[in-house]
Amino acid sequence: MATPASVKLSQKMSAIAQLWHKDPFRPHLQLGVFLGSLAKHPRLTPQAVQAAQTLRDNRIKKRYQISEKTLNPASMPQHYDRLVEGFRKSAQGISRPWWKVFFGIW
Repeated sequence: MATPASVKLSQKMSAIAQLWHKDPFRPHLQLGVFLGSLAKHPRLTPQAVQAAQTLRDNRIKKRYQISEKTLNPASMPQHYDRLVEGFRKSAQGISRPWWKVFFGIW
């Protein structure tokens, strides 16, 4: 029989799993589904729930800020901006024309 504490942990983990964003690039592999399954595990720990909350809230990203020098390296300043733009367009189904890929034009 489940204790009230384990039921509460399970409910928290289920709530985190339901709010998790869907990954458009891997529809067959979703972290929210894994977290939902983990919520049903009989030995779910408070540390696991805390780790999932930390990931969801981006606490590590907020705690350890990335410097401007890292985001815009001198050798290729727009690298990460282009990477994010590529992911966004790819999620919408927009690809770069073949000639831009061939000539290395962004």
